[in-house]
Amino acid sequence: MRQPKDQLYRGQSVLPGEERRRSQRVIVRTPVTLHCQLSNKALSIRAETVAVNEHGAMLLCPRSLAAETKLEIHNDNTRQRVACRVTRTPRQTPDGFLIPLEFEKASPGFWHISFPPSDWKS
Repeated sequence: MRQPKDQLYRGQSVLPGEERRRSQRVIVRTPVTLHCQLSNKALSIRAETVAVNEHGAMLLCPRSLAAETKLEIHNDNTRQRVACRVTRTPRQTPDGFLIPLEFEKASPGFWHISFPPSDWKS
């Protein structure tokens, strides 16, 4: 009998997309500011995280950014910045746009939290 997609499969199988995840996600709201160049203009956009990991974040943002847009994310709590890019087309929600970001290189200390081990499952 086949299980629904939203349930974890037994054995070695995992949820769709989870096999590509390099580090565990942590659900946390953190204020951030995005800095990028659009149409040759410097732009700063206030947003907040929905989930974070050592390789990036999912953001809730008032505006959309195209896939592959390069930018810097500024952690408003720590004042740290790191280069990143939008990995795919954002999804519009009633609260704004969900934007997936990937850091240029892994930055495990950027969020100042301890991540669960990679084999941890809820």
